[in-house]
Amino acid sequence: MTISQQITFLDTRDLRRTADFYERVLGLRLARDQDTCRIYHVTGTAYVGFCERADTPVPPQGVVLTLVTDEVDRWCARLRNEGVEFVKEPAENPPYRIYNAFVRDPNGYVLEIQRFWEPLV
Repeated sequence: MTISQQITFLDTRDLRRTADFYERVLGLRLARDQDTCRIYHVTGTAYVGFCERADTPVPPQGVVLTLVTDEVDRWCARLRNEGVEFVKEPAENPPYRIYNAFVRDPNGYVLEIQRFWEPLV
């Protein structure tokens, strides 16, 4: 048995604003539009989906969506130019052997932009 793809679904109260952030600001490709849910291709066979729900808790808690890239500083500059709220500026994080920053999406979800010091196995 194998697993062929991974999708993380998150709730949103404002799918239009969420779509603008993930499509225009982050540049993710829309993989599937299901009217009240939109699924975005992140990398390889990994996806993130957002479904509009009026009862979505505000602010969301306990979720960190991590995007791994060797270009943390370039991504942070792009996000800063778009007026994205930074929770933590880019910095080395020795206990985890990473370089990372944290921002918030329009829903209040925390996005981590991260580079590992060594490749994952």
